[in-house]
Amino acid sequence: MKNVSLDVWIQLLGMTGIIASLIFVGLEMRQTQRIAIAGQQQARASANMDTLNAFIESGFDHQAIVWDVNFDYDLSGPEIIYRNNLHNAWHMYENDFYSYTQGLMDGSTWSAKLAGIERIYNICLGREIYNSRAPIFSEDFREVIQALPDNCTN
Repeated sequence: MKNVSLDVWIQLLGMTGIIASLIFVGLEMRQTQRIAIAGQQQARASANMDTLNAFIESGFDHQAIVWDVNFDYDLSGPEIIYRNNLHNAWHMYENDFYSYTQGLMDGSTWSAKLAGIERIYNICLGREIYNSRAPIFSEDFREVIQALPDNCTN
């Protein structure tokens, strides 16, 4: 059996250390990218929620004006606030779903969020808001919602 010199062992250990370092750096870069993309998603959700807050403050119904292109709607102030807040909730839950799928939210928190999603999904008065928004949700998010019990079916 041939004796391997100490220099060879040192070189092997050095190369192993470099490879391990590169793997670690790669994993860190991947996590940083996921966090950055989640930050962009959060910024978009916040911008949309700011727009909705402007509707709330002005007393206009976001659903009627933006989604239904109806400028002659007949809704009470509380109905308008309710509908606008449902849009806000859907923005928030969509963003929460993205954070969860990227590993940025723990399962316990997601379970609580899912209970909130189920609650607003099953408020039949607000189903129109969900039906308007559903086509622009990610397919994965829609599948989660559609897997929930539906108390609004006839």
